[in-house]
Amino acid sequence: MIAEHPHSRRILLASVGTLIRIPKKVAVNVLHHPLLHALAGFTVKRVKHLMLMLAAVVLVAAGCGKKDQAEADDPQAAESIAPVISNTPPTFEVDATKLLTARLPVEETRAGWVRLFDEHTLFGWQIAAPANWRIESGAIKVDAGDTGLLCTSVPWQDFELRLEIKADEKTNSGIFLRTPLTPEDPATDCYEFNIAPADNPFPTGSLVKRLRSDADIKLDPQAWHLYEFRLVGDRLTVSINGQQVLDYTDPLPLAPGRIGLQHNAGAVAFRDIRIRPIGLEKLITDDLANWTQYPDMAGKFEMIEGGLLQVTDGRGQLESKESYDDFVLFAEAKTMSENLNSGIFFRCIPGETMNGYECQINHAIKDADPLAPADCGTGGIFRRSDARIVAASDREWFTMMLVANRSQVAAWVNGLQVTDWKDNRQADPNPRKGLRLEAGTLMIQAHDPTTDLLFKSLDVMPIAKPTQGAVEPGA
Repeated sequence: MIAEHPHSRRILLASVGTLIRIPKKVAVNVLHHPLLHALAGFTVKRVKHLMLMLAAVVLVAAGCGKKDQAEADDPQAAESIAPVISNTPPTFEVDATKLLTARLPVEETRAGWVRLFDEHTLFGWQIAAPANWRIESGAIKVDAGDTGLLCTSVPWQDFELRLEIKADEKTNSGIFLRTPLTPEDPATDCYEFNIAPADNPFPTGSLVKRLRSDADIKLDPQAWHLYEFRLVGDRLTVSINGQQVLDYTDPLPLAPGRIGLQHNAGAVAFRDIRIRPIGLEKLITDDLANWTQYPDMAGKFEMIEGGLLQVTDGRGQLESKESYDDFVLFAEAKTMSENLNSGIFFRCIPGETMNGYECQINHAIKDADPLAPADCGTGGIFRRSDARIVAASDREWFTMMLVANRSQVAAWVNGLQVTDWKDNRQADPNPRKGLRLEAGTLMIQAHDPTTDLLFKSLDVMPIAKPTQGAVEPGA
């Protein structure tokens, strides 16, 4: 069984958050409690043993903290934050076989689709408010707790989004697009697609505070329903079970933001959540015009039959002429022999020798266990964060998607998310020494004389900058 120990603090907090309703101020304090900092590297079993201890810490923190004036004046307000036991806490324990079944079919990954939810864990998601978010039968479920969102850790700009939803007849929930973790006004800082009864001012199919849908929507609360979103620039269209229910054009389109699932009132479940970014630019062309070569280095980068880029020998690098800071990158590649080593570097200091963050390409594993990368693992960030699982094989085409936004980096291999990492180092223009936020070049690595791999594509799209004051705290 696997314990996602690099993220144990976040996972444990999410687990406790499903057991106890924590006041916002107390939750922040718990994040910095020494017990959480001691958990790095713990197995799931050890984390479970400590969950009750942490629950006690939370209760003590909640009971000993100074009350807000509103709570002191209103006993009912104080009672509303008392501990509440939920139905079922989530599980974050999964074996390699189950996790690898979440990879998408080749025809979908080649079209650029990835899963946002792997059906077994909340890897890649962040909980904005305490509620009983959990996983049951391959679906994310919630029906109690504070109003708030479960959000992706990275933003998305232009995309197609597909998911299935099942909601009780009286449920009030929603899908938030281009949203911050804690939106304040859906009229200005996000797109809130509502899921609500017909008597709601914005029933299912509407954008809250923007556009009320008049579509005739009849949904069986006992059945799953397919929701399809397409958001490009200023236009959002939405279909439910193939019926278009919304077509909205925003006169002041929002900057990129997260995808959020909302708990408001009633039971709701989400599953099979997939996204495909739109608008990436193709960087590999027959003349390699978008790249700078270094002929004095041993690595060779040549276009061959079929429009493929062949990378051999090494050491060497192929450097993009353009620089990128925040971006979405999609690549399709194939290693031509066993245990090869390469990588895609980003935010590189232009002209230097592979001085940037490296998204690793190395499918080697230890003891025939995909959960044990031998050398960081494909999709991992070399020397920073190993891939949680090796999801590709040598001599087979694989896809990799990389999203870098400020200090947060996420990566998918064959449609399965393998990395969700935040660079918490002090800022430094040299990425080997600290957090580099400045734009830098991309580089494809020729690692050593055994290097032999092919690239079918490498596409990229910059993530647009939000307006002043719209950056989330801590981003």
